[in-house]
Amino acid sequence: MQSINVNKLFRKNGWFLSSALILISLCSGCANDQAPEPDNAAVQLVDYFADNGTGNPLAIVQHPAGEHHNGVTYVSYQGPFEDPYVAAYNHQTKEWLGPFRAGTSELGRRAERTKFDNHGKPTLLIDDAGYIHIFYGGHGGDKHHGDNPLGNVHHGANKHSISKKPLDISEWEEIDNISVFGTYNQALKMDNGDIYLFYRHGAHRSDWVYQKSTDNGRTFTPPVSFLKHKRRDDVNAVDSWYPWVGHGQGNDIIVSFDYHLCRDSSEHNQGRGHTAERHDIYYMSFDTESGDWTNVEGESLSIPLTREDAEQKTLVKRIDDLWTFNGSVHLDSQGYPHIAVNAGEDKGAKSGGPKLTRHFRWDGKQWLGGETVNGRESGQSRGDFMLSATNEVNYILASDYDNAGVIAWWHSKNGGDTFTQGKTLLTRKNSSFAITSIIKNAHPDALVLVAEKIQDNADRKIYLLGENGPVPRARQEATLEKDKSTFKQ
Repeated sequence: MQSINVNKLFRKNGWFLSSALILISLCSGCANDQAPEPDNAAVQLVDYFADNGTGNPLAIVQHPAGEHHNGVTYVSYQGPFEDPYVAAYNHQTKEWLGPFRAGTSELGRRAERTKFDNHGKPTLLIDDAGYIHIFYGGHGGDKHHGDNPLGNVHHGANKHSISKKPLDISEWEEIDNISVFGTYNQALKMDNGDIYLFYRHGAHRSDWVYQKSTDNGRTFTPPVSFLKHKRRDDVNAVDSWYPWVGHGQGNDIIVSFDYHLCRDSSEHNQGRGHTAERHDIYYMSFDTESGDWTNVEGESLSIPLTREDAEQKTLVKRIDDLWTFNGSVHLDSQGYPHIAVNAGEDKGAKSGGPKLTRHFRWDGKQWLGGETVNGRESGQSRGDFMLSATNEVNYILASDYDNAGVIAWWHSKNGGDTFTQGKTLLTRKNSSFAITSIIKNAHPDALVLVAEKIQDNADRKIYLLGENGPVPRARQEATLEKDKSTFKQ
C-alpha cells in the first residue's frame, strides 16, 4: 500500500482535508484499511464515528477526552489492545479524519491478563504550540518497573505520546517524561500555558500527585503529592481517594473528591474481596501561582491532605449510608463551586450497586443540594454539566431505563435544586452508555463522547454528541478493525 504524507494534503484553516480514498491510503497507524466503495455507490451514514472502542473505552474521570481547536474537535478513546486512538472532526467541512493509534499500551499486552483492565484510557490535551498530547496506559505500574515510592503497584505503565507535527493526528512519538506508576490521568493547560498532569501514583494504596510542565509538555517536574494515602489505626484499612480536577478562576485549579476505604481482606467485605467502597464528597482549590491550597472558605490546607484534615476542613457532605463515585466540579458566575457525585446503596456487588447522579452547590455560606438529577430513587446514571451565565445548570446525563440506555438533557433554573428532563440525544435498547466529561472548549455540536456497551460484546461504538444529537459518519469509514485479544483461562 502506498503511503501518503499528510502534510501534503489540501489544507484549510489548519485542517488536513480528506476523502474516502485518502483515508484508506493512510498507513501510519490509521485504523481504516479496506477497499473504497465505487464512486456511484450511495454513502450510508451512521450516527457513530468508530466501532472499535474496546472494553470500557472512556469515562468521566480520565479527562479531557477531547478538545475543540480552530474549528476542529479532536477526540480520544481506548481501542484494540487497550491502545489510545485519536480521531478529528472538521465542523466546517463536516469531515472525519482517523482514528489513528497514538501509542502502545502495556495493559493490553500482558501475557497473564484474564480480562480488559480499562484503567489506561487516554486523556487528550493541545499545548500552546499546537502539539497534541495523549496520556494513557497505566494502572499503577507493574512490579517490573521497580519500587513505587508513593504507593503500591498493579499493572501497565503510564505513558505520554505527542503528535510529531502540530494539529496532525497521523503520527505520534512516545516521550519518557512522566512516572510509569500513574493511572486516571487528568490534564490541564492553564492560561499561562503551564501544563499540569494529575493522577494516582500507583494502585489503590497510593498518593494522588501532579506533575508540572512549563515547556509545552516536553519536560515535567517530579511528582508532588496532594492527597495522602496512609494506614488507619481504627480499622484494618488504608485511606485512599478519587479526585476530579478542573479549571477554576484564572490559574486556579479546583478539586472535588471522595474517600475510598481500602479494606485489608475479604472478611471485612462480606466475602467480596477488594471492593470499590467509597463515601462522602469533599472540595478544595489550588492557587498555582502562589502554591497555596485552600478550602471553600479560603482556609489554608496542609498538603498532602490527610483523611483527618479532609474531614475537618474540606467536607461537602457526609454520605456514609451510600457508596459514592465522584463526578465533576465547575464554578458558577459568582465563582462558587457546583459538584456532581454519583451515589447508591450497597447491593452486595464489588462496586456496591447502581448509582445515581446528585448535584451539590456552595451558596457562599453553606453546601446545598443532594437530590438526584433525574429524580429517580434507584438505577444508574453518569454525566457532566455546564453552567450558564445566569447559573442555570444543564446536564448531559447517561441513564439506564427499562433495558435501554438513554442520554438526555436535564435542566435546572434554580441552581441545581430541581431538574426537568429536556431533549433526548441518543437511546439504544438492550445497551448502556459510558460517557465522558464535557470536551474542552467544546463546540455546540460536539460536547461529549459516548460508548455504547452491549453485554457479552467487548466492541463498542463510539459517538460524538452535541446539543442536538450525534455527529454522523459514512458507515465504511466508521467500520474498523476490532480487538483480537486472547485471555489466560
